Amino acid sequence: MAIKVYKPTSAGRRGMTGYSFDELTRRTPERSLLEPLTRSGGRSRGRVTVRWRGGGHKRRYRRIDFKRDKFGIAGRVDSIEYDPNRTARIALVVYPDGEKRYILAPVGLRVGDAVSSGPQAEIRTGNALPLRAIPLGSLVHNLELYAGRGGQLVRSAGAAAQLMAKEGGYGHVRLPSGEVRLVRLENLATIGQVGNVDHGNISLGKAGRSRWLGRRPSVRGSAMDPGSHPHGGGEGKAPIGLPGPKTPWGKPALGYKTRRNKASDKFIVRRRGKKRR
Repeated sequence: MAIKVYKPTSAGRRGMTGYSFDELTRRTPERSLLEPLTRSGGRSRGRVTVRWRGGGHKRRYRRIDFKRDKFGIAGRVDSIEYDPNRTARIALVVYPDGEKRYILAPVGLRVGDAVSSGPQAEIRTGNALPLRAIPLGSLVHNLELYAGRGGQLVRSAGAAAQLMAKEGGYGHVRLPSGEVRLVRLENLATIGQVGNVDHGNISLGKAGRSRWLGRRPSVRGSAMDPGSHPHGGGEGKAPIGLPGPKTPWGKPALGYKTRRNKASDKFIVRRRGKKRR
């Protein structure tokens, strides 16, 4: 996918980049796979539970086949389409019985390609197989955490996990974050890397484009008054001070470990490293 650079005809256009959409082969979605999509605006029971969300362009949900449970039946890729609800592109797959399903479009998938799923499927981009049948070192995406529940990991644009080893009934999978995790070998994963790899290189260019995506402005705590945030108040620019950064409710923030999931700790072989800036 190529990145489109806009001419600096205004302050907002200067530095703005966007998608060229060269890889798309269809502009309108498949009507039978559309569902209404309601938005909460970050509110639950009328109260804001997630701040800085709201507005945005109206969307309709595309029903995605994360389970890939149509075993032993090869489908043909009919089109590559845009999905406003995710960073990845989606592919419309048509099966011999006439059923249509959307799947995540990996890098290299083209219109006319055949995709299938199941233990007997070929090791080919877009095919879904149990980890037991996937060779070591392969890049995978749409990885299941629980067999039959559907892919929950590695679904965003450009993401890929790597199967590092197989031991007992588990596979060692290195996730995009660098974390190495144990996953049952009967869980399905799709071969290849999720498409739209250049998504991370897009520059929105102006605040209004964030509003189209449903992102409202985020206010720094240091710009608030002391009654609204622990970082607020003071004359001029004041430092955060000891004992370190806080959330608006006084809890430790920015690097403070909050994980309390002992049930799945035993499946993490290696923690993710610090993010590079």
